[in-house]
Amino acid sequence: MSDTLSIALNPTIDISSDTVHIHPTRKIRTSNQRWHPGGGGVNVARVIAMLSGHVGDTGSRPQLMMLSGGQTGTLLEGMLSDLPLDLHPIHIAEQTRIAFMVYEEESGFEYRFVPEGPEASEAELAEAMRVVENFRGDYVIASGSLPRNAPVDTYARMADVARGNGARFVLDTSGPALTATLDNAPVFLFKPSLGELETLAGHSLDEAGVIETARDLVKAGKSEHVTVTLGREGALLISRDEVLRVPARHVVVKSAVGAGDSFVGALVWFLSKGHSIEEAFRFGVAAGAAAARTPGTELCHAGDVFEIYNSPEDDDR
Repeated sequence: MSDTLSIALNPTIDISSDTVHIHPTRKIRTSNQRWHPGGGGVNVARVIAMLSGHVGDTGSRPQLMMLSGGQTGTLLEGMLSDLPLDLHPIHIAEQTRIAFMVYEEESGFEYRFVPEGPEASEAELAEAMRVVENFRGDYVIASGSLPRNAPVDTYARMADVARGNGARFVLDTSGPALTATLDNAPVFLFKPSLGELETLAGHSLDEAGVIETARDLVKAGKSEHVTVTLGREGALLISRDEVLRVPARHVVVKSAVGAGDSFVGALVWFLSKGHSIEEAFRFGVAAGAAAARTPGTELCHAGDVFEIYNSPEDDDR
């Protein structure tokens, strides 16, 4: 039996490249083009599969359910075919989206272009729900955006189903889908960015405000745990009876793309191996830092994750 099911209702093919300078109108030549499977749920499943492979765990393959449409969907499925995971593609009528990231060498800035993606029919979404209904593992992870026409309570309904089957539901999304889920279905853990938590609060937050807002959500029964990533300020884990702050791990940053997905995937994987929420949180922070070491849309490398996790927290790398 698989321990984890990742949900990707709006996956992407991520293409990244580098250029010296970005300017309007004229053709811009790029180099170092990289293609990766993308989207939150896809990336989470990739991280879990990678970590399992690194430690030689062949007894439990992560599952990935994703919507897949058109020629780009077929390409995305092919990009995932060699990974040690069980793929459940739900074929939809519209094309899977392609996202672009360009790194400008002159400024050090990243430019990200992310289409809103396809629509999905009621029947296609119902088929996705059936995968959740049939899953009998420990963790269901909903990560990323919804198809643009999907009901905002889609994740909430999936969370109810997962909880009814005895699974813990982990949520990493934003906007109306986040609000609708927290308002309608308690989850095990959700991971907002600072900006997303400020949107929920309706105002800007300092660290004390972050803790208070997250604790209010926990006390209201919306989530057992809240993890908040604060960039260079580290990350916070807020539960009913404790607050754990882990400082940022100091690495040479090449790209922030994929850091959040690496964090979630590593955290859930560590939990699924029997570790405490506190140690899983620390492991997730290490994975986020490891992802920042990699260029473009590349995710963390397993060896880097363990290296950072096992190093002292004040050890610069």
